[in-house]
Amino acid sequence: MFSCRSRLLLLLSICSLTAPSLALPFEQRGFWDFALDGEVGDGTTVMMRDEEGSAVEELPPDVFSCPFGCHCQLNVVQCSDLSLTAVPKEIPRDTKLLDLQNNRITELKENDFKGLTDLYALSLVNNKISNVHPRAFAPLLRLKKLYFSRNLLTVMPKNLPPSLMELRIHDNHIKKVAEGTFSGLGSMNCIEMGGNPIQNSGFEPGAFKGLKLNYLRISESKLTGIPKDLPGSLHELHLDNNQIQAIELEDLSRYKHLYRLGLGFNHIRMIENGSLSYVPNLRELHLENNRLNRIPMGLPDMKYLQVVYLHSNNISRVDVNDFCPRGFGMKRSFYNGISLYGNPVNYWEVQPATFRCVGDRLAIHFGNYKK
Repeated sequence: MFSCRSRLLLLLSICSLTAPSLALPFEQRGFWDFALDGEVGDGTTVMMRDEEGSAVEELPPDVFSCPFGCHCQLNVVQCSDLSLTAVPKEIPRDTKLLDLQNNRITELKENDFKGLTDLYALSLVNNKISNVHPRAFAPLLRLKKLYFSRNLLTVMPKNLPPSLMELRIHDNHIKKVAEGTFSGLGSMNCIEMGGNPIQNSGFEPGAFKGLKLNYLRISESKLTGIPKDLPGSLHELHLDNNQIQAIELEDLSRYKHLYRLGLGFNHIRMIENGSLSYVPNLRELHLENNRLNRIPMGLPDMKYLQVVYLHSNNISRVDVNDFCPRGFGMKRSFYNGISLYGNPVNYWEVQPATFRCVGDRLAIHFGNYKK
């Protein structure tokens, strides 16, 4: 039989060996699915993957200071699912992970996090927070990860910690991102803000100024076009489940570093010729469930493109040079996924040479078209 210490060491070993998922770009990761990058000391328990109810290995509680009803051990304070209406008092000052999800907290006050200068990650998921004091986050000098999803916010919180690297704030009621909202957040590399009823006009000029993001997701919103002036450093941009109708010539001109672009489940009818030339390093392109009637022009010139999702459109014809360049050796990476099912195209009419730059014919998905 394993001792309690042995089980804990085994859990930590498994967590450290688990690599982040690189499957579909629209698959939401669990909010506690991270390692602490060696910043919180040896032996700190990593919280479980389930966003709805995180859990930690039971250890003797901190007898000196622990909020009533919470579990405190190894710099982790878990106060989830307690019907709290406010941030609890007496949170240990050496706390690294603070879990307040699934409560009824309505606001964050100025001194709610006073003294928590070592806090690394804060989860406020699934509360009823509509108001955040401008200085609520001021004490959090080392905060890296803030999970604020499923609340009642109508604007982005002000004065986020300069140390912040990851912000998950989807499924709120945010309609506006003001100029300078992210000012001073030079370490930020990931923002997830889908599920907010924001329109293109809700992004003021300069809203993202100064950011050097790798990942941005604004899905399930009310966008009718690709927002202007997003960070040019982006590697992943996900705008699925919006109301985007077209990709115009210069919509992607700032994003030459993109390698994954998600535009599925929109209303796109037209992609202007030359638009895709601005994203020469793209590896994965999602255009499924739109209203395209032809294969987008420019795909043969994309040397590194490997995955194209075009299923569930109105494409009725596939020409021999729609995907592959004419010359041999011009494409650096073969396709490993092309989806065309759910389109009114007869697969038996498509010439075999159309897919001459596909690594495996099993990577081509036609399926049956049903009206």
